[in-house]
Amino acid sequence: MASGSLPRPAPAGRAVAGSAFNTRAAPTSVSGVVAARRAAACRAAGAHAAAAAAPALPKVSKPTLFDMPVSNNGARVRHVIYSKGLEGEFDIVPPSTVGGLASDTYKALNPQGKMPLLLLPDGTAIPESEVIVGYILDRWASSGPSLRAATPELRAKAALAARVHDLYITTVQACMYRAMPAAERARGIAQIARQLDVLEGICEGPYLAGEVTSADSAVFPTVVFMMQMLPDVFGWADVFAGRPKLAAWWQALQRDPAAVRVE
Repeated sequence: MASGSLPRPAPAGRAVAGSAFNTRAAPTSVSGVVAARRAAACRAAGAHAAAAAAPALPKVSKPTLFDMPVSNNGARVRHVIYSKGLEGEFDIVPPSTVGGLASDTYKALNPQGKMPLLLLPDGTAIPESEVIVGYILDRWASSGPSLRAATPELRAKAALAARVHDLYITTVQACMYRAMPAAERARGIAQIARQLDVLEGICEGPYLAGEVTSADSAVFPTVVFMMQMLPDVFGWADVFAGRPKLAAWWQALQRDPAAVRVE
């Protein structure tokens, strides 16, 4: 290029090297500019509408458990709270305080719309009873009894008892109270009987893993429900017939102050 001459303009659609004006990154026509502006406006309007539609989440000053007395899974968490002497650390409120399980506010905290749910002051929402219990045992490890078995083998036994409860009992417990075909109900009741036999084989005595652990917190409230329903509705003469270790376990928990509170 001759000295003092001007640079040639770049062909349309090509970038000028070293220039901030890159025609490949910008619309090349008035209609393109208009379309880009319209698209940006639509995105902004959509974001504004989504923000406006989002429910206002509750603020809490201390860990707050959303639960109701009829919930055996909620009672699992309450047994842990009572056993560790943590009543002053928690508020316990019904889901109706935020509109109920089906409300947009509650589902923003727990999309499953289930209880219990633990809401922390920083806005963290922790659903699922097993997860809540694990958090409490970690967060307040130095308060009260550990509710964890003494050895790896016994901790595995406690975890297995809780797993059997969660996967094979609570998944069919509705057969004791919900309307359903007779054959389906019979299968559910038979499943409960089988899983009680499984727990009989797991039980170390006097508690499921030798001493009181979170496994007892899990299983006990559900067995309370069985003790109410199976004899009265289904004619079981003795829930623990042929299950002597579970019978002794039940009697031991009748002397446990925290268990009595959730019974």
